[in-house]
Amino acid sequence: MKFCYASQSISLQDETGAVKARIDFPIAEDGTVTITHTYVDESLRGQNIAAQLMAAAVETLRQRGLKARITCSYAQKWLQRHPEAGIDILA
Repeated sequence: MKFCYASQSISLQDETGAVKARIDFPIAEDGTVTITHTYVDESLRGQNIAAQLMAAAVETLRQRGLKARITCSYAQKWLQRHPEAGIDILA
């Protein structure tokens, strides 16, 4: 399985195309992003998948030069543990 990148999300799909993990970051008209949701299927929990999704999302946002709001509780905790992430967080 490998990450599938879309303009406002990153997902992990199995060989049948079923989404097994996903992070959503819708982009507002002003160009800001809100990380709203991180999901990992029960079958993949405990394998660091959510952290990998966050790292991929942060890298995507950094490359695009986007600022983010965080409403996802997992994303908030991950960013607290990774101050080196280097993205602009909006209040």
